[in-house]
Amino acid sequence: MSDPANILFLCTGNSCRSQIAEGWARHIGGDSVAVQSAGIEAHGKNPRAIEVMQEIGIDISGQESTIVNDDMLQAADVVVTVCGHADEQCPVLPPGITKLHWPLTDPAKATGTEEEIMIEFRATRDEIEGRVNELLESIKAGATR
Repeated sequence: MSDPANILFLCTGNSCRSQIAEGWARHIGGDSVAVQSAGIEAHGKNPRAIEVMQEIGIDISGQESTIVNDDMLQAADVVVTVCGHADEQCPVLPPGITKLHWPLTDPAKATGTEEEIMIEFRATRDEIEGRVNELLESIKAGATR
């Protein structure tokens, strides 16, 4: 059996989109992937991100909000930037690493009532689920490694 694919989700602050993506990849991919998330900066975890994942039975409250480092980049097979700033600021990757960019809307910037904001968080959560499923299928098929 080959080693699991190592996926790194990279965002600006590692508080929301990358945390949700890490939670989905762990949940869907199981032992077939090693998953990390990090940020260009670390802003702590967004409580609404934790809440919308909890709504579907995925607990991301134990994940860390961390700053990307060389060890994470060296270990990664696939780096997925989930926002424009992280895509622009992404460190130079070692040869052989696949880099993907998912231009996801930042639900943390949503305004309105609490329910309207939570609708944005749920929409982002659901979009990330679809993208993670596609990524894992691509890895399984050997197209991304």
